[in-house]
Amino acid sequence: MLHFDLCVIGSGPGGQKAAIQASKLGRKVCVIERMESVGGVAIHTGTIPSKALREAVVQATGGMDPLSARGDVSLGRITLESIISSCQRIIATEIAIVKTQLERNGVRVISGSGKFVGPNRVTIQGTTSRVTLTADKFILAVGTVPAKPASIPFDGRRIITSDDLLAMTKMPRSMIVIGGGVIGTEFASIFAKLGVRVTIVERADRILSFLDAQIGEALQYHLRDIGMTMRLGEELKKACVITEDQKGSKGRKRMLVEATLSSGKSIHGDILLYCLGRQGATGDLNLAEVDLMADARGRLKVNADYQTENPNVYAVGDVIGFPSLASTSMDQGRVAACRMFGGPAVSSPQLFPYGIYSIPEISLVGKNEEQLTTKGIPFESGMARYREIARGQLIGDHVGLLKLLIHQQTHEILGVHTFGTGATELIHIGQAVMALGGTVEYFVNTAFNYPTLAECYKVAALDGLNKLQR
Repeated sequence: MLHFDLCVIGSGPGGQKAAIQASKLGRKVCVIERMESVGGVAIHTGTIPSKALREAVVQATGGMDPLSARGDVSLGRITLESIISSCQRIIATEIAIVKTQLERNGVRVISGSGKFVGPNRVTIQGTTSRVTLTADKFILAVGTVPAKPASIPFDGRRIITSDDLLAMTKMPRSMIVIGGGVIGTEFASIFAKLGVRVTIVERADRILSFLDAQIGEALQYHLRDIGMTMRLGEELKKACVITEDQKGSKGRKRMLVEATLSSGKSIHGDILLYCLGRQGATGDLNLAEVDLMADARGRLKVNADYQTENPNVYAVGDVIGFPSLASTSMDQGRVAACRMFGGPAVSSPQLFPYGIYSIPEISLVGKNEEQLTTKGIPFESGMARYREIARGQLIGDHVGLLKLLIHQQTHEILGVHTFGTGATELIHIGQAVMALGGTVEYFVNTAFNYPTLAECYKVAALDGLNKLQR
């Protein structure tokens, strides 16, 4: 029977990094992957496909990140087939990269669905065979799947989840997006960029409610400016596919989705994209065999070392809940393997950056204004707008901004919030300065290449200091 020092279930970002790190520490490692290829949800239906779709759309619509006026896109010129084809090429390349990395580090990949059949034993059911193995330690990196309430008649064509998007064959003229979280907002902005009439339904009073209010308001303003409709403070009550006479089409009919909201409103669209919650993919693991139980959303509880209540079983990534980002999952996997086998591991989860790949991008690190106010921490803000920066003018981004939150007494950087072209790259400058304990004076006293968007840090720092010195 096969035996390993570590068995990792799931080959997404967390599983990959955990397996490679353990191998580098001299351990015998295997990875179990239920999909046909490695990479997990992140490569097949999540992070990479959505970002590949975004980049394809940005390039196809002129290569500009900022939202432009709706109507400048000819849907006849941009086909869904060409955009998805571009995505598939990127997905194939990423799969090959992950496969090569695992092979290079001596990690054995076993295809099939794994489940526990004993405290240290797992069976893997493949397409044509079954394998049983034992291991001293386990890391669960099984990720999540879209929530699919039984009350919603999902059909994979008109009422869909994000997993179904790459199977679409025709560009919709209108789309209803249920859920104003990260996934819903990203896809809503991408399709709005293509000229699709998008209506987003969100139960909170704003989309992406965890954002700094100023950044969230800026995003909502620009989404509305290109014609997106927002139904805030609303919930989906029911959905169904109906037939409607299509005017001027000689009696032909088209199928529409009718969504009824809790307020009684009815809205219609060619497609309904349901992006309200995800469930941990733990249902088939037979966790009782290792004395574990997932919560109502299929998630596992872990300690600071990512160890579950079973000392031999660890869990990382989306299956442990917030923040559920590919970047944080990678770090969790690395740290879990190090803590498990005594390797060096330093992590700063309080400085994990968040990247939201809407159009325009949003990124943040540290605290927002609301959090600082609630905790009674005295702060001042400094602002730089892309339209005031030479690089912003050169690239035609007049909506972007960068915001620094500065401690009034110590001048410590408490948070950085960016909105616009390159936001997810720009954030790392602020992250590094925060991690090294720098103050706002660092940005004032540092020369930045000109013209660059990084110059926003100096402008925002000067703005903040001017306010502090009044």
